[in-house]
Amino acid sequence: MTIHATTIFAIQHKGQSAMSGDGQVTLGNQVVMKHTAKKVRRLFNGQVVAGFAGSVADAFTLFEKFEAKLEMYNGNLQRAAVELAKEWRGDKMLRQLEAMLLVMNKDTLLLVSGTGEVIEPDDGILAIGSGGNYALAAGRALKKFSGDALTAKEIAHAALETAADICVFTNHNIILEAIDHDERNNA
Repeated sequence: MTIHATTIFAIQHKGQSAMSGDGQVTLGNQVVMKHTAKKVRRLFNGQVVAGFAGSVADAFTLFEKFEAKLEMYNGNLQRAAVELAKEWRGDKMLRQLEAMLLVMNKDTLLLVSGTGEVIEPDDGILAIGSGGNYALAAGRALKKFSGDALTAKEIAHAALETAADICVFTNHNIILEAIDHDERNNA
């Protein structure tokens, strides 16, 4: 049986980077196994936020490898992501991992996959997982039509709420991490 997990949404907006993820882990297509999984976390002394969608065990392996790459390249997010993607794609065992990562710091937002992709969005918004397209659509609309009314954190939270209302593999137990561009602290 396949374990499904999640919706992850990330945005850079108005001097802030924010990432949100839900807490649901589903076994197959019928049973919710956990409501409170933490799929968004801080890495590299809190300067990097990463979120995963896919198999939980595979994602933990990728978190560990990505954090090791961050240490190796002294926090250079782009270099660490490229090196992880190269290793992930080139290693016979790692190629079997079923997960995707969103990673960000105060300057950069990237999607990293096992097929070698390292993608930086044009509009500062990315989403992955079973509810990713719902969150992406909601986030883009909120960013476009809110003007200066909403912060990155508010958009990230609202986009996940929208996905949770629509996607059966996404719940309302939302974890949110943010990085202010002026300060590297969690708000």
